[in-house]
Amino acid sequence: MENTEHSVDAKSIKNSEIKTLHGSKSVDSGMSLDNSYKMDYPEMGLCIIINNKNFHRSTGMTPRSGTDVDAANLRETFTNLKYEVRNKNDLTCEEILELMDSVSKEDHSKRSSFVCVLLSHGDEGIIFGTNGPVDLKKLTGFFRGDYCRSLTGKPKLFIIQACRGTELDCGIETDSGADDDMACQKIPVEADFLYAYSTAPGKTVTNNEHYLEILDTKQVFQRLPRSSHS
Repeated sequence: MENTEHSVDAKSIKNSEIKTLHGSKSVDSGMSLDNSYKMDYPEMGLCIIINNKNFHRSTGMTPRSGTDVDAANLRETFTNLKYEVRNKNDLTCEEILELMDSVSKEDHSKRSSFVCVLLSHGDEGIIFGTNGPVDLKKLTGFFRGDYCRSLTGKPKLFIIQACRGTELDCGIETDSGADDDMACQKIPVEADFLYAYSTAPGKTVTNNEHYLEILDTKQVFQRLPRSSHS
């Protein structure tokens, strides 16, 4: 069995071609044998939007201006895509982990996919709750194949609008096509994950509304190749 985990940034999905997700000869895992995900379950899936704007004074972090607009736009976008959207505001580290644990234990058997949007301060490998940092691996680990069985073989998208370091990433406009090369790491229980960041590793950004404007979930899922089963 070969499995894949991908991490891409905004530039890699900006000009991606829109294709219709379809499935044929579906198997029990939720995968189809024609190299695309089976997206014809009764429900598109659940979309969790965690919007952290205000932080505890002890963290020394300033409020995130503009994040409420991002959260509202994302809610509208995923609602239009037929997702069940749940918005959560200003969650502590403990509340974020409790939420992820609870959601991962739900029955996703009738859902085609899962989306989690994280709007907060961040650093490389972490996202901030209102009272401190949360390890992203710990947060996403609740949805691994050995923990969340009903999402096994289904695409799981984590959209992270946060800094990944301290060096400023000013961004650049481009009319060129996207680079299709993506790093691949073979981790069996972490198949079918896609991490979409608003900036490159080690970089910091201002509120990146352009990243959220170009985001199209169907494009993203088409960019996430299915695992191959032997």
